[in-house]
Amino acid sequence: MYFDFMVIPIPTANLKAYKAMVKKSAAAWKRAGALAYLEAIADDVKPGKMTSFPQAVKAKEGETVGCAYLVFKSKAHRNSCWKKMMEDPFIKNYDPKTIPFDGKRMFFGGFKPLVHF
Repeated sequence: MYFDFMVIPIPTANLKAYKAMVKKSAAAWKRAGALAYLEAIADDVKPGKMTSFPQAVKAKEGETVGCAYLVFKSKAHRNSCWKKMMEDPFIKNYDPKTIPFDGKRMFFGGFKPLVHF
C-alpha cells in the first residue's frame, strides 16, 4: 500500500463549497483508480506551543483545518493514478480561481506504510 496525505486550511465560510468540491474530487480519484479517499475536518485540534495542524498551515481567524488521504496499491499505482487524475475532466475543467481554500498553505506528500494491521 501507499498513501498520500494532505493538510489544508479552509475558511469556515467556505465549508459548503469545499465539501461540494471534494465530493467531485473523490469521484475523480475513483475514476483514476485510487483505492480509497477520505476527507476530514478538524474537530479536536488546538494550536500547540511548538507546532500543530493550525500552525502548520498558518491558519487564520475564521479558518479550520482539513485533512485528506488517498490509498493506493503501491507508489507506482499512485503515480499512475496521479497521471490519470491530471487528465480527468474534474482537473482539466477546474478554474483555480474558484478553489475554496488557499492552496499555497496546503501541504501534502506520499508515504509508505511502517505498520499496518
